[in-house]
Amino acid sequence: MQEAFIVALERWPGDGVPGNPGAWITRVARNKAIDRIRRERTLDTKRAALEALEALGGGATAELDEPDEFPDERLRLIFTCCHPALAPEARVALTLRTLGGLATPEIARAFLVAEPAMAQRLVRAKRKIRDARIRYEVPEGDRKRERLPSVLATLYLIFNEGYLASSGEALVRRELAGEAIRLGRVLTGLMPNEPEAQGLLALMLLQDSRRDARVNDSGGMVLLADQDRTLWDSDEVAEGLELTERAARSFPPGPYTLQAAIASEHAQAGRAEDTDWPRIRRLYDWLAFVQPSPVVELNRAVAIAMAEGPEVGLDAIDGIDGLDDYQHLHSARGDLLRRAGRRDEAADAYGRALELATNPVERAFLDRRLTELRA
Repeated sequence: MQEAFIVALERWPGDGVPGNPGAWITRVARNKAIDRIRRERTLDTKRAALEALEALGGGATAELDEPDEFPDERLRLIFTCCHPALAPEARVALTLRTLGGLATPEIARAFLVAEPAMAQRLVRAKRKIRDARIRYEVPEGDRKRERLPSVLATLYLIFNEGYLASSGEALVRRELAGEAIRLGRVLTGLMPNEPEAQGLLALMLLQDSRRDARVNDSGGMVLLADQDRTLWDSDEVAEGLELTERAARSFPPGPYTLQAAIASEHAQAGRAEDTDWPRIRRLYDWLAFVQPSPVVELNRAVAIAMAEGPEVGLDAIDGIDGLDDYQHLHSARGDLLRRAGRRDEAADAYGRALELATNPVERAFLDRRLTELRA
């Protein structure tokens, strides 16, 4: 309840007092309680996982005097859970559920699938572990590299949930973003010659550097183009740029390195209007070739719009399949329609995005956009 009152003190001065303050406080307090329960359950799950690993260790406790290759226990568990016997998506999803602190609905949104489908995927993965008697063991030597892509994907999705929360009252879950960055640092120390590990850490640092500028004093969301760049964390920017340059020396660059290169273009622009959108568009062309996906195509379409105009970007968005239930497609489309002067269509697109949005800060932003268009 105290946390709910803090949220009220932060938001009500800007958003206004809700029609039913008591109900608002109760709902926020309930959500805070649910978040706390989830964290406690996650802790219990991690404790159980540790106990299971010790039981399955095959006498490893007798070798405690040997040097430990993994300097961090959670990173060790993530490598252990990313077992190659499971399908890549299943191993990442199961690791996120067991160790990443994410609930099934959050994981489902990260993978752009329905919650029941993700729940079934997790059940099947656990069943396969049981039926095939898959042994949880810490990989050694080259076997770490075999599991690295799944480990990187796990850290990236943990960071994404922290960077843009899909549930709760805040836009940012700093504890998740901070933990992903911490594990990224440990990983680059453990595998210093892996450029994609460096690229992922660079990407997370560059994105996290904007955290204080992404929300205004009244708790409202601020888009990248409107952010006060003096609020960006200069130390994280400098470290992210250095890591990006180091990762890019390896050719060809991987998907995380390319995304870090895109983020570095934003970080090096003193003003939004100084952003080199043609170069960002070329980087997205490369990323779409290396890691094709509808979400990459959506980001590429936005870059095209910024480089060549909203109508060209809208044509690119209209050619994307598989994102009908993806909130950010409709909000991006609404923004381009608004910039093109097609206000009624923009309102429809924002309305659809609002239907799909789950974060209250994003919902408030979309609602303001709709109000402006309908005024």
